[in-house]
Amino acid sequence: MLRSAQRGRLEARTTSIQLGLAGSQEEILMALLRFTRDHEWVRLDGDLAVVGITDYAQSQLGDVVYVELPEIGRRIEKGKEAAVVESVKTASEVYAPVAGEVAEVNDALAADPAKVNADPMGEGWFLKLRLADPKELDGLLDEAAYQQFVEEQP
Repeated sequence: MLRSAQRGRLEARTTSIQLGLAGSQEEILMALLRFTRDHEWVRLDGDLAVVGITDYAQSQLGDVVYVELPEIGRRIEKGKEAAVVESVKTASEVYAPVAGEVAEVNDALAADPAKVNADPMGEGWFLKLRLADPKELDGLLDEAAYQQFVEEQP
């Protein structure tokens, strides 16, 4: 039951990202959206990589009450802590899916951390990185592989 519901939410979130795009642009966007096994996502936005947590991750956390974001200019290694998210249940690290320098953070999360729950793959993004090595994206999961991974979660 949870697996099917999670897949539906992921599909709905993915669809919401695509709204307003023409056919080939949709394909490009989906081709540039990647996921980690730690439930982070990364999407290219021009020369920046936008990073956030997936719908599955936010549902496991529960109501998000606080987000700690990195300093602009900080260099972050792939797989290392990039941010911290606290919920009514727990605190959890957000790991960088790729290496890079923090170019921007979502300051709106400080005032309204619930955006992470409401729109984790849209307005609930955490940070934008200048990629150190764009080829790192190739080692991440595409949408189909991530959905399969989520379905296999206990």
